[in-house]
Amino acid sequence: MDYILFDLDNTLYSPDRELFSLIDRRINRYMNEVVGIPLTEVDTLRRAYWHRYGVTMQGLMRHHGVNPEEYLGYVHDIDVSSRLHPDLELRATLAAIPLPKAVFTNSSRDHSERVLSALGLNGVFEEIFDIRIANYLPKPSPEPYHAVLDRIGVAASRCIMVEDAVENLRTAKELGMGTILVGDLPASPQVDVHIQSIGEISAALNHWAVQGAS
Repeated sequence: MDYILFDLDNTLYSPDRELFSLIDRRINRYMNEVVGIPLTEVDTLRRAYWHRYGVTMQGLMRHHGVNPEEYLGYVHDIDVSSRLHPDLELRATLAAIPLPKAVFTNSSRDHSERVLSALGLNGVFEEIFDIRIANYLPKPSPEPYHAVLDRIGVAASRCIMVEDAVENLRTAKELGMGTILVGDLPASPQVDVHIQSIGEISAALNHWAVQGAS
């Protein structure tokens, strides 16, 4: 393998940190206070947009004329350092992997940089590919995967995708990538290796080392 793509939220840190709950509240506030959607309709619309488009933002852009940059700035305006702290062990683990690495996320670059800084992972990743990589189309849509592969100049069959969401790994697998699922979700045919936490990433990568030697 030649390249590893890592999801960000709930992948590079445990969902137990509940950072995404802060973003959830900001999304609800934005929909209610900025867009003007009644609170009684917010949850239903969010679920519908998430199911149909992969992220709430796409539904708000398509049906409410929301400016994506304004939205990204608003919903990611959270205190990341209140939930995340430097993980020196993870930094050492990732730095020891002899492959180029990038973050591939449905969030924004600014949010990604704040998360990486809070985790003490500055400089570990060669690049951050955010929701802008394919004109705000999110994973699991295939367009951002193709855009990332074009940018790094590596064939899908030579890449590994590390994710906490099976649906995002499904697209990666369909394109020919190796897949690693992080977290408590049950494994599926789209998953090559299943680990409980990102700290197990080195052992997970042995799957391809063994295959290469056989």
